[in-house]
Amino acid sequence: MAEPLTIFRSQAEKKLLHYTGKAIHDYNMIQTGDKVMVCLSGGKDSFTMLSILKLLKQRSNNKFDIFAFTLDQSQPGWDDSRLKQFLEKEQIPYEILSRDTYSIVKEKIPEGATYCSLCSRLRRGIIYRYAEENGFTKIALGHHRDDLIRTLLMSILYSGEIRSMPPKLLSDNKKNIVIRPLSYCQEKDIIKYAKERNYPIIPCNLCGSQENLSRNRVKKLIDELALENPKVPSNILSALGNIRPSQLMDHDFWDFKNLEDLHDSQLV
Repeated sequence: MAEPLTIFRSQAEKKLLHYTGKAIHDYNMIQTGDKVMVCLSGGKDSFTMLSILKLLKQRSNNKFDIFAFTLDQSQPGWDDSRLKQFLEKEQIPYEILSRDTYSIVKEKIPEGATYCSLCSRLRRGIIYRYAEENGFTKIALGHHRDDLIRTLLMSILYSGEIRSMPPKLLSDNKKNIVIRPLSYCQEKDIIKYAKERNYPIIPCNLCGSQENLSRNRVKKLIDELALENPKVPSNILSALGNIRPSQLMDHDFWDFKNLEDLHDSQLV
């Protein structure tokens, strides 16, 4: 049976379609014949990504396939019944895989400490393995523009590194390609669209139980700067693709100890 065409064209949806399509084009994220495993966490970002990719799939005359993958991490209060109803209504193939990573995280991380690192590492391992075992050519994650720029500032401020989330990534074992189709999309548009679509959101009780996380502080900082200059968020995103290594201090790019020798050789 043919997929039902979703007739819904709000201003938010138009913007999301435009910027998602642009990101996919700019970074060559999806090719004809791709099997895209869409990681559906149950949050607003992943629901939005799934809906927009479905629309783009229809626009492309079904040149690629999408499959929704949800990981049930056995968090207290987890209820995916409405999520299943949504996927079946949208006629999107899916699997909900149950793995108790919640207990591992609670056991290993002291109360009050940040759970995100271990939680994401365990989740990533399960996702990668599932994609490899089931022949998916791309793994789609729902990180948006504001995730990318907040991660950059967090890395600078708290880790002493200049790094973020690339729109397209080859995994360390070279077996998976990860894409972030929402890389150009603003969170405010995603929030608006998610409300319009009334998604069956499943809250993350693990991360949501922790107050004053560094990410929230960085978010507040960027929001405050944007009040003074609305271009600040887009400028930070632009900086991720506009690197000037000669203006930095990385010894891997420049042999500072022997720079004079390099200079002298050019004068000969």
